Formats: sequence, C-alpha cells, structure tokens
Amino acid sequence: MTTAAGPPPTGGPTPDAAAYADTFAAETPALVAARHRATAAVGALGTVAPVEPAVGATLAVLAAGVGARSVVTIGGGGGVAGLWLLQGMRPDGVLTALDADPTELRAARRTFTDAGLPSGRTRLIFGTLAEVLPRLSTGAYDLVCCAGPPAEYSKQLPALLGLVRTGGSLVMHGISASAVADRSQRDPQTVAWRELVRAVKDDEDLVRAVVPVGAGLLVATKRS
Repeated sequence: MTTAAGPPPTGGPTPDAAAYADTFAAETPALVAARHRATAAVGALGTVAPVEPAVGATLAVLAAGVGARSVVTIGGGGGVAGLWLLQGMRPDGVLTALDADPTELRAARRTFTDAGLPSGRTRLIFGTLAEVLPRLSTGAYDLVCCAGPPAEYSKQLPALLGLVRTGGSLVMHGISASAVADRSQRDPQTVAWRELVRAVKDDEDLVRAVVPVGAGLLVATKRS
C-alpha cells in the first residue's frame, strides 16, 4: 500500500513493533517480580540485565518447538530467561543453570522458588564454563542458551555446541547490542561476537539465523 507519505517502511522492525512484541509476551507475576529485582541489581551490583519479554517468549517457543526436556542456561539475569524456558519445556523437563557469580545463582534460585517450581525441575551449578562444561554430558541437551558478555563464552563455542543434541540449538543473546558489522569497532565484546558469527557461519553442520528481537539472538541449530 502506498500513500501520499510514500510506501510503508521496510528493512526491519520499527520501535512500535518492538514495543508491541514485548507487550504481546505477557509475563506472569513471578516473571514481573524477577524482572524488577534483576533490573535493580544491574545498577546496584553490576549483574547481567534480564532478557526482554519478547526474547523470553522466543526462548519459550524454541523450547516448545523441540519438546525440550533438557536445557542449559548460562549467564545471569535473575533467572528470567530460565523461567521463560521452563514455560516452553516439557512438564518433566529439567533446566540446568550455570553461573560463576554466586549473586546471580541466588537470584535465580529465588526466582524459581517464588514461581512455585518443584526443586527437581532446576539444577543450579556454580563455576566457570571451563570448570563446569567438561562435567556435562555430550549431546544430551535440547537447548543451550547463553547470556552475558560473549567474551566469557566465545572461546568455549566447540564445547557448547558439543552439549547440543542433533536437532537441538545453541542460542546466544545480545548480538544486536554490538556493532558487529562496523569493522572499525574493536572493543572486546564486538570482537567476541564477530568470532562467534564467523565460527557459526563456517560450520556446515549448523543452520543459523540472527533473530532481531530485544537485544538480538544468534541461533544455531544442529542439522538432523
């Protein structure tokens, strides 16, 4: 449709579309409370910001789409991403949350407890990726979701992909927050994202996409 003002805009989501996507992703009272705590902690403690509602809803859809029973989440955000993932997972699914920050793990535990989740549905592990990843079973997980600064996990990409079963996905949050396409940007976070994108694009066993919701998702699915 063309009007006197010209054709409708193309090329990506508008701010109104992004706001609508967040509004469409209705959060439960437990998610709202967890988001408020996590957002306050960003300023007070320097912790990782929670994923946006539209991102959380996308994670829930991805989990539901593969009938996820085993999921790993890496990085903080007060357990918000984990709670969204659990909404999409099977009722008997188990979420494993990894973090090297004890404050983040305590926040995630409170989020899961306040949501009334049975203790058997979550497993919280403290430690760095280098310490924890070798203890997890290879090819045993439907989804692996990473948040936080990519420099913390970009060097662990082969191990992260190794956790994912055939047909499962690795999801990395925050790609749109960096100027990946601007070659003049050389800060550690942008460089780490470039390395991740290059490695994912070069792997012929992966089907991949950038999903422009919230701060952006880089999704890589192992071919079935």
